[in-house]
Amino acid sequence: MKAVRYADIVEKVKDACMEANFKLAADVRAAVEKARITEESPVGREILDQMLENAAIAEREQIAICQDTGFAVCFVELGDRISIEGGLLVDAINQGVREGYREGYLRKSICHPLTRKNTGDNTPAIVHLELVPGDGLKILLAPKGAGSENMSRVAMLKPSDGLEGIKHLVIDRVRESGANPCPPVIVGVGIGGTMEKAAIIAKKAMLRSVGSVNPDPELAALEAELLKKINDLGIGPQGLGGRTTALAVHIEVFPCHIASLPVAVNINCHVSRHKEIIF
Repeated sequence: MKAVRYADIVEKVKDACMEANFKLAADVRAAVEKARITEESPVGREILDQMLENAAIAEREQIAICQDTGFAVCFVELGDRISIEGGLLVDAINQGVREGYREGYLRKSICHPLTRKNTGDNTPAIVHLELVPGDGLKILLAPKGAGSENMSRVAMLKPSDGLEGIKHLVIDRVRESGANPCPPVIVGVGIGGTMEKAAIIAKKAMLRSVGSVNPDPELAALEAELLKKINDLGIGPQGLGGRTTALAVHIEVFPCHIASLPVAVNINCHVSRHKEIIF
């Protein structure tokens, strides 16, 4: 049985909150740099240049890339041969978020949904916990801003809507979102499961390394098709026109009931903040 100290989890989550908000991840940076080369619109190229400059300033000055420093969402893989010494895992994650947002001078955006009273420390975090074999602990932290999250949707399609219905839903969602999610975006699509499962796998799909190829050939082909059709919309960087509306489309699937076809579309802004912690 492997033991991980509560205090170590707090420290690593704290650091991850700041790094995810200060530093554009390497996969996202590479995708933006590639888009800068292929973008046909002069305005679009200028905006992509500004995005890269903004990211460079944020990393150098250790300040937030975006003023919306997001809701701390964590996907956790917890091994069945690991124990947490000194407290509960979720408490450690929340303490790390609390300290990271305070020390990094990151905006605290979390409030009661009805009274709108701010919690004051950007907690509680959203924690999706998966038990896995082994003695490992992996936390994928993804601070998620509201501008892009508000553009996300879950739809309960009819099974007869099929693949074409899924394509229409994804493309229409990006079209209707326009400039709101700060394009170029990353589009996560969850197909199957139940209403909540589709939403969870869509968000997890969105956090795959940008531009990575889906191991399922059929899904890889569908991702490529949707990415081309989305970029053909002409929304472009920050909605001012161009060929770079999305940097990637990532799809996850899960078996569903014979009488339903849940589909979730989760959209992320061009920053697509994420940081992986492995113990």
